[in-house]
Amino acid sequence: MRRDYFQLDVENIDWVETDGDAEKPLVRIDFRGPEGSLRERLTGTEESLLEAEETDVAYRLQDGIDDPDATGVVSVTNRITGDFVLELNEDADDVLRFIRAAREYGQYTADPDEGRYRVEISVEGEHLVSYEKQTFLVYDKEGNLLRGQSLIPSGVEL
Repeated sequence: MRRDYFQLDVENIDWVETDGDAEKPLVRIDFRGPEGSLRERLTGTEESLLEAEETDVAYRLQDGIDDPDATGVVSVTNRITGDFVLELNEDADDVLRFIRAAREYGQYTADPDEGRYRVEISVEGEHLVSYEKQTFLVYDKEGNLLRGQSLIPSGVEL
């Protein structure tokens, strides 16, 4: 699937910089392409849509992390098969701001098992699936994990 079929919008991240009330960060991904192909990629071995624990969210930089104009690729993958569900291009500053908000939100949640952010995927504005997530991995352009920039809950070993 083409990356330009996807539009990504985020909400609930500005509170970190303005000292506002904590809100769970939300990323909305809307797909504007052939619905069958996305639905097929989001379908697991049981012929039902993948659950949150069957998916991983990551960001792979295409430039150096210190480059002020750095860009990269946000991806959602099927954790069971390793297949990409979707990929889209995003600016590094925007993704890192989102991860920072999710990390800060984790400090305010009473339940350690509650997601630190929410992902909603839709097709042409029609809701398809939502995931409560705790992990968001960031990789440099060589494919090395950047632990300091990633969102990794305590007690999780990679």
